[in-house]
Formats: sequence, C-alpha cells, structure tokens
Amino acid sequence: MAARPRKNNVRIPNLYPLYSRKVNKIYWRYKHPVTGKFHGLGDNEEEAKAIAIEANSRLAEHRTRQITALSDRIAATKGKAVTVSTWVNRYWSIQKERLKAGEIRPNTYKQKNKPVQLLLNSFAMKELPAVNVRDIASILDAYKASGQNRMGQVVRSVLIDVFKEAQHAGEVPPGYNPALATKQPRRRITRQRLNLEEWQRIFEIADANHKYMGNAMLLAVVTGQRLGDIAKMRFEDIWNEHLHVVQQKTGVKLAIPLSLRCQALDISLQEVIARCRDYVISPWLIHFFRNTTHGKRGGQVTANTLTTNFSRSRDKANIEWGDGTAATFHEQRSLSERLYKNQGVDTKRLLGHKSQRQTDQYNDDRGKNWCYIIA
Repeated sequence: MAARPRKNNVRIPNLYPLYSRKVNKIYWRYKHPVTGKFHGLGDNEEEAKAIAIEANSRLAEHRTRQITALSDRIAATKGKAVTVSTWVNRYWSIQKERLKAGEIRPNTYKQKNKPVQLLLNSFAMKELPAVNVRDIASILDAYKASGQNRMGQVVRSVLIDVFKEAQHAGEVPPGYNPALATKQPRRRITRQRLNLEEWQRIFEIADANHKYMGNAMLLAVVTGQRLGDIAKMRFEDIWNEHLHVVQQKTGVKLAIPLSLRCQALDISLQEVIARCRDYVISPWLIHFFRNTTHGKRGGQVTANTLTTNFSRSRDKANIEWGDGTAATFHEQRSLSERLYKNQGVDTKRLLGHKSQRQTDQYNDDRGKNWCYIIA
C-alpha cells in the first residue's frame, strides 16, 4: 500500500499531492498562485514536478515583465530614464524596421541577438544612462578570459550600436556610449595561409573523393568568392558571358566574366563551369552526383558539407602547419587574391571590397613565404 505523502516533503512551490484511498494512488495538483484554482497533473510524480517548475518559471517571468513595465511607467511620469529592459524592446523594433527597409542584412540582424541578450541578462532593471564603462567591460572580460576575443569584438560592436540608437532616441545624453569607451579585444590570428602547392595537394584528394569538391575549390580560387556565395551559385546566374553573384555578406553585385583566367592554375571560369555541367540535371553549379545522407542527386551541396569535406581532404594531405591552426576553406579567397594580384587583376573589385585596406588584409600571407630580394 502506498504511503500517504507528507506536504512538507514537497519542496516545489504550488505543487500538492493528493492521496486517493479508493485506488491507492497519489495524484498531483498545481495551485495557481493568483487565481487559487487547482489543476490536475496526473499520477506521474516526475512529470508533475517538471510541469510545476515550468509553470512557476513562466509566472515569475511574467511577473518580472509586469514589474518592469510598471517601473518604467512610473519613471516616465517622473521624468526619469527608461530601464535597459524597456530600451532593448524598442531597439529590436528599430532593428526590425531597418531589416525590412534593407538597411541591414539578415545575418547582421541575427548577430545582434546574443550581445543584446547579454546586456539584458546583466542589467535588465538598471536605468539605461546608469550603465557605465565598467558594466560593459565586465561583459567583455568574460570573453577575453575564455580566449574568445573575436566574439568579444562582435559583442562590443553591437553594444556600441545599442547606445548609438539610444542617443538618436534621446534616451541617453549626446555622445554617451560606454561600449565605445571600452578597449577593443585584440584577436591574434593563428590560422595559417594557404599557398599554391598546399592547395594543389588538397585539391587532388578532394577532387578524387568528391567531384563537387574539386569544382567548389576551383570556383573558390578562380572567382575569389566566399563559401556561402559559391554554394548558392546557379546556372541561371550565367548570362551575357558573365557569372552574376550577389554577395550574401555585403549585398555587393558582381558580374564576373567567363573569360577570367587564373594563370597559376591555367584554367578559366568558363572551363570550371564546363566541369560543373555534367550528366546530372541540377540548377546548382555545386551539386551532389548521387543520393547521400546529406542530400539528393542534383541537390545543392551546403556550405557546411563543403567545409567538412575540405577539412577532411586537408588533413589527409598531411601538411605541416607549424604553430598556427590549419587553413580552412575560406583561405582560398586569400590565395585567389594573391594569385590574381600577381596577374595585375583589380582584386578589390573582384572580391567585392569597399576599401583597399580590406583587400590588403587578404594579400598579407602572414609570413607564410620568403621574400626574395632581386640583386
């Protein structure tokens, strides 16, 4: 016979056991803390506890929002500043409008989510103008300590924008931006560049294992475009003897002539595209040749699949990368820039950069090769 439960043994608020002598079972009920009504939860103790904990959590969250809204209304009537919580809600409304108007890219919009959530989690009830440099630095320091300096840079950049929008809205004094006053996290780049000989070793392995990988690698070097743009190239993007690319990251529109030839590889864009036109009917330049667990015959090969297979081929090539980390698929973009630079091609236009400084970063081989002095 089941023992009748003692109420003081149940430590979850608002959860109550009910013993039924008739069926010799213990049933569980949840008492709504506001209405006082009981809600039956069945006889499964673990499920009942999980439901009660979730219900308590949601009620607490709802209560917090009510208190925040009330405090902001009171502050508004007294002429005081809004809280971080209220401003974050307004900030998201502004970003949604900017996204709809095409002022920011979808990836930029998504990238803002984590940094803004960090600010909200840390200082939700604090008045916005009271958030200071030390507060922002405390968020960034956590990333510095874990060696995630690149993520720290992203967080700082987004929080600068949060306070910039607050200035425009008059919620903080003109020029008030504690995120801007923090020190930019320094990121030491350890990823090694890729030279032509290393690329050829990886290409031979990749092309032998997956023909689409060989095509993707050739497109990467011959066009100089990013991984995501290569994965989305379609045959219908080719007209007037040009391959048309709208870069995902920047929105820049490029028309690359099919006659463009990479002299180091001795192959033109037109010849690479001819490799992509095979016996498989597909709208995608980079497509599967047969059904696999990753996609159907003729289907698009995703950027993740290209990244994974490139890394596998790279590792099989047994290249010594020294103290740095191994080159990734993206390093082909730098290789392309350096090869075309030697040909005299305008690589700034080819890569779709707005400034020469961006292009020069790709041209930097990070000490990979020897600099020969001509006597």
